[in-house]
Amino acid sequence: MRTETPTGSLEALAERSTPLEAALTSGKPTLMEFYANWCTSCQAMAPDIAEIEQQYGDRVNFVMLNVDNSKWLPEMLHYRVDGIPHFVFLDSAGESIASAIGEQPHTVMTDNLEALIAGLPLPYAKATGRTSEVNTTAVPKTNVDDPRSHGSQVAVQ
Repeated sequence: MRTETPTGSLEALAERSTPLEAALTSGKPTLMEFYANWCTSCQAMAPDIAEIEQQYGDRVNFVMLNVDNSKWLPEMLHYRVDGIPHFVFLDSAGESIASAIGEQPHTVMTDNLEALIAGLPLPYAKATGRTSEVNTTAVPKTNVDDPRSHGSQVAVQ
């Protein structure tokens, strides 16, 4: 028997998520989150992300990419996902301008989104919080220079 999914759950966020292709061509800035259902930090942030999505959803795309889905491996490699939650802030042209890993306070996320919308530098682009490690054993290693291997926590481009 299944009950209604709370709006602040990872499952509900994923169901409402803007498809990546649509977000990249929409002309709006995007907050992309790499997550997994088993990630306790992702679960802890889900209610905040849901509230932030309600507040900014008309001005920002919210994209959820599950790291357990091998479909997103190219994106995981491109954005150097080595811990989750991993947030990537994309400008309105779909270009990555900053990323943050781990649990982020509500105010840090909203301040970053306000700056993203305004086209300003993100005030907390180097924020790092508690993370869950991504298990890559299910992902075949094809290159010894895997960008996830050098443990970068934050990338600002």
